[in-house]
Amino acid sequence: MTKRAVVLFSGGLDSTTCVAMARASGFEPVCLSVAYGQRHAVELEKARAVASAMGVKDLRVVSIDLRQVGGSALTADIDVPKDRPAEEMDHGIPVTYVPARNALFLSLALGLAEVVGATDLYIGVNAVDYSGYPDCRPEFIRSFEAMANLATKAGVEGARFTVHAPLSGLSKADIIREGVKLGVDYGMTHSCYDPDAQGAACGRCDSCLLRKKGFEEAGVPDPTRYTVGA
Repeated sequence: MTKRAVVLFSGGLDSTTCVAMARASGFEPVCLSVAYGQRHAVELEKARAVASAMGVKDLRVVSIDLRQVGGSALTADIDVPKDRPAEEMDHGIPVTYVPARNALFLSLALGLAEVVGATDLYIGVNAVDYSGYPDCRPEFIRSFEAMANLATKAGVEGARFTVHAPLSGLSKADIIREGVKLGVDYGMTHSCYDPDAQGAACGRCDSCLLRKKGFEEAGVPDPTRYTVGA
């Protein structure tokens, strides 16, 4: 019988690669997307389309309004940084950091895993080509995994949860190469923090710049639709 794994899924480049990797490892992915009041809510439409194209049978969308917490350019009236040089992205935590987002998302995924009888969770965090978010670090993933096995009925009864972060040590170019090998259609995915009204990527935020760099270094044509002049 195929084992299920809960995959946190935004419809972006990284999480889509995670779905493909989970499936290649023999899991049936149960995908969890979160509508959290993000300014780039177009990613939820992309998530549904990508999940359908990939044959995902179970996609859940949970709504929680983090605009009530704020504190991030993705959930509050704060400008998304644009055109930051690589050396600046390598230092400090940018205003696009959403306070405790991955802790919250993994908690939702953990709850769903208990319900569907899964003990494996996938999250597409990356600790190489990323914008300095503290909740993308391996130390955080290991700590959450330890907590998951202490704080759940399933864990107390002997289940052993594993949090997979298969992209953690990969560059964006490595992630793209792996996804291409697994047949991922990156033209369907969305990464931009500040898309226009039609959903086109700005080409200038940290996420777009890292995405562009990844395709260039991977030697793979970038299928992303960017706004004119980006």
